Amino acid sequence: MEPFVVAFVPGVTPGKWERIWRERMPRSPLEARPLPQDAALAALRDGTANMALLRDVAADDELHVIPLYRERPVVVAPKDHPVAAFEELALAELEGETILEGDGADTVELVAANVGLALMPMSVARAHSRRDVVARPLVDAPDSGIGLAWPRKADDPRIDAFIGIVRGRTLNSSR
Repeated sequence: MEPFVVAFVPGVTPGKWERIWRERMPRSPLEARPLPQDAALAALRDGTANMALLRDVAADDELHVIPLYRERPVVVAPKDHPVAAFEELALAELEGETILEGDGADTVELVAANVGLALMPMSVARAHSRRDVVARPLVDAPDSGIGLAWPRKADDPRIDAFIGIVRGRTLNSSR
């Protein structure tokens, strides 16, 4: 049987759902595939992924999306930057700072090299954490949402099984 492929973006940790799937569906292999957002969306569209855990995607004519949770934004700064002295900050306190685009490991590396600061979801900052940078929550920046998406045209009973696992249904519960 072909594996059931679930793509997931940086910062999302599908391990719990993957374990439950393996317990409940031992004859149906699951492949959790880490991909950047654009690649995960492309994988849904071209059929190389059955479902994807994505950031800030809304349902549309092509995709079903179940919102799962919201993520708090943080500012990532070098460890010796004044930002490190605060528990949390407002965007106005970053006025005059160089804010870098992106939220990947390469961006965090630039932050560590004192090129600038970066804004990103807390889970992404944790995924790219290093000893030479700090992440501080932002009180007034927009948060981001994680959702479970799949193509509207998909016809695979494993989709319903995975939705049930993500929503916390027990083996014997019904929708």
